Amino acid sequence: MADYIGAVDQGTTSTRFIVFDRSGRIIGLDQREHRQIFPRPGWVEHDAGEIWNNTRLVIAGALNRAGIRGSDLAAIGVTNQRETTVIWDKYTGKPYGNAIVWQCARTDKICNDLIRDGGIDRFRERTGLPVATYFSGPKIKWILDTYPNAKKAAFRGDAFFGTMESWVIWWLTGGPAGGAHVTDVTNASRTMLMDLETLQWDAHILEILDIPARILPGIVPSIDSDFWGFTSESGPLGARVPVCGALGDQQAALVGQLCLEPGQAKNTYGTGCFLLMNTGDQPVPSKHGLITTLAYQMRDRGPVYALEGSIAIAGALVQWLRDNLGLISDASGVEELARSVDDSGAVYIVPAFSGLFAPYWRSDARGVMVGLTRYSNKGHIARAALEACAYQTRDIVEAMNRDSGVRLAHLKVDGGMVRNNLLMQFQADTLAVPVIRPRVTETTALGAAYAAGLAAGFWGGMEELRNNWIADMTWEPAMAEEDREKGYRGWKKAVERTFNWVE
Repeated sequence: MADYIGAVDQGTTSTRFIVFDRSGRIIGLDQREHRQIFPRPGWVEHDAGEIWNNTRLVIAGALNRAGIRGSDLAAIGVTNQRETTVIWDKYTGKPYGNAIVWQCARTDKICNDLIRDGGIDRFRERTGLPVATYFSGPKIKWILDTYPNAKKAAFRGDAFFGTMESWVIWWLTGGPAGGAHVTDVTNASRTMLMDLETLQWDAHILEILDIPARILPGIVPSIDSDFWGFTSESGPLGARVPVCGALGDQQAALVGQLCLEPGQAKNTYGTGCFLLMNTGDQPVPSKHGLITTLAYQMRDRGPVYALEGSIAIAGALVQWLRDNLGLISDASGVEELARSVDDSGAVYIVPAFSGLFAPYWRSDARGVMVGLTRYSNKGHIARAALEACAYQTRDIVEAMNRDSGVRLAHLKVDGGMVRNNLLMQFQADTLAVPVIRPRVTETTALGAAYAAGLAAGFWGGMEELRNNWIADMTWEPAMAEEDREKGYRGWKKAVERTFNWVE
């Protein structure tokens, strides 16, 4: 009997494969970064072929580190950077150009045209989303409008579109030799093309964007006992293993944190920062700049919905300090540098490098650093960068409290940045609620593993998983109310300075 579950975690900056045991403990992990391609200001691309090759390598690497074979896995789950878009030839697997990353702002004109003809909320009632460069639909249109060969192939039925889980699942299950072309409901809900109620592609929106339905993947449950396909013995696992679980990375973290009841929320600090609250079996429309999205769905059950606040730049701001400014040699060094000063010295950084996402949705915004004086030094800049992550999260929490009608009692956190104790304490201080880090912080991959394991019968049900969640550390708020609000007022003033930068 197979004793383990494997999860592909295809992220914005790297791809990982993690092997978990029944208690949710990691027994093997491998990771590889891929190139970040910036052909123009505001444009971000990935090489999808490089990502698939890295996926193959990390699967082999993690199995080797765990000392197991692919046949020891009961199933494979996949989680992914969500809105990143690739279109490829379904006979050869060759993409029509690089994948367009979720952070990319190149579809600004397409989105502005859509907004001019119907407002930023013209599709929100159906999709839960504002019109924004963030989502996949406008990216598909841009690729089809830009690459004539892609458009011809798409309308002939010779091309496939997918976000990165579709791309990985297609290759895992055979690629050109009959690979499954599917997307789960959580990723489909990020395209701006899926109806939230019917969980089907919306023909009216497809017609407006001139996207042929035949290139779109089949929409499937996140946790699917009807397996989509199997890996092959000639593939990276060297065994026939079912692929049956998929979740967008933030929904995967919600499941990995076991936020399974309405009102429970988590925040993931990765390249971006994403706060999701489970809202139960009904979609909750947002009136305060949030996204209404799918949380997950099990086969033969109704969907579970969530409210989400999406922040484009969080950990990526620390990478910018490292790679562009050279203030630190390693991302982990930002905490030590930030601790070299007592506070930010009234310096604020708003990292609107490709506009602002929730709750502002301003594609005309660009990044600013304000409050500089001769007193300011690199320690203040490092501290301001960390505080920017916390302040952006407070923006989301304020909106979520208003939309849900429920004040957040505590915040579960995960992602690479939660090892930064200074950031976590400031997050608790600026929110005035406890911040809780679990013992297993790889909750994104864990959520994908849970999805596959539940689908394959490796775990008997959600209740069985609750015993796996154990708190590692809790930060209690310790800041005076007056200081908290003064700092936040300064942040809001800094955000206003980013507006209307791009004409």
